[in-house]
Amino acid sequence: MTATESEDPATGTGETGTVGGAGSGDDRLARELAERVRSCPDVAGLSTGPFGTVASYLPGHRIHGVAVRDDEIEIAVVAHYGRPLPEIADQVREAVAPLAGGRPIHVAIDDLNI
Repeated sequence: MTATESEDPATGTGETGTVGGAGSGDDRLARELAERVRSCPDVAGLSTGPFGTVASYLPGHRIHGVAVRDDEIEIAVVAHYGRPLPEIADQVREAVAPLAGGRPIHVAIDDLNI
């Protein structure tokens, strides 16, 4: 994150100086997906992925940990330790599937909160 960007840890969103990007429908979808992911009991938080690329870039801000694309949805999380990781990924997929519009949902577990 550069000096001109800031992140709200409560929402996983960051403010940037960029203009353009997806419309308000994509903004709402990305926010709803992030909320549902964070509501999963075995998810400690969202992650931007190893190179910071898992995010929805929207006008004036971005939603970290959820990338909404035309043909897929990518989600990156930090999971609580204890449950098998494939089960946590399935839990996340089930939580967001009703919003995915039939798109495949790819879930990456980037770290564990022990």
